[in-house]
Amino acid sequence: MIGPIFGLIGFLWGYLLARSRGGRQLDKLQYGAGFAIAFGLLGTLLGIALGRYLGVH
Repeated sequence: MIGPIFGLIGFLWGYLLARSRGGRQLDKLQYGAGFAIAFGLLGTLLGIALGRYLGVH
């Protein structure tokens, strides 16, 4: 469940970063998608690590 939440946060961060740099609409969406993929993957790995550490099967 952490992965999608991190993905949404990553999308918003990427979108806002591109907006602050004066990007066009497609630039904002591309940054948002890239950050969402990266953060979603990080969140998924974090969820797996926490599940193993806490003993959840």
